[in-house]
Amino acid sequence: MFKKVPASWQVKYRDLVFNVKPMGFKHTGVFPEQAVNWDFAGDIIRKSDRQLNVLNLFGYTGCATIACLHAGAKVCHVDAAKGMVNWAKENAISSDVADHPVRWIVDDCAKFVAREIRRGHKYHGIIMDPPSYGRGPNGEIWKLEERIYEFVELCSGVLADDAAFVILNSYTTGLSPSVMEYILGSVIKSRFGGTVSSDEIGLDVTESGLTLPCGSTAIWRR
Repeated sequence: MFKKVPASWQVKYRDLVFNVKPMGFKHTGVFPEQAVNWDFAGDIIRKSDRQLNVLNLFGYTGCATIACLHAGAKVCHVDAAKGMVNWAKENAISSDVADHPVRWIVDDCAKFVAREIRRGHKYHGIIMDPPSYGRGPNGEIWKLEERIYEFVELCSGVLADDAAFVILNSYTTGLSPSVMEYILGSVIKSRFGGTVSSDEIGLDVTESGLTLPCGSTAIWRR
């Protein structure tokens, strides 16, 4: 016998609260394997002797944004889908960080970054979780394998000289952790120094004791 699934409910991770909503394309609004990146960014933000300014691109429902706000950063959250940005705002309210310094932007990420470069705006941290394939608000086509290197190069233009971290995440099967690490190394490390690392991310399966692979992450840090 099947139980009726509620239209929405809340889940808690540490001090963060997220609103879950099942959608027709099998998403729920939360990718729990990303918790390792939320923790990484939050730890750097809390240990910094200054308030970090963080840019979250392809920000989706804002879980990373909420984590950074809770840790004390200023955040600019960008996503091309207005509904996702509104959902992120709901998560900010649920996590009691709606009054923290945040900008909510509905825009094509590449176009937004290009404008930020022209404005001279800089960020201490960048989080990028680009889709494998997508369309911008005006029908712009995004294919990760074709665009990722030039996009990271573009984003390097808004990194502050004293930047602290860059997180690049991917669910694209053909984009291995080592390739992502190479991209950050050749674009970011070559200019800003620091170190680069990469790995698969996943979810622990209690019943089997194994880890379900869920994607790849590469990280640059000062």
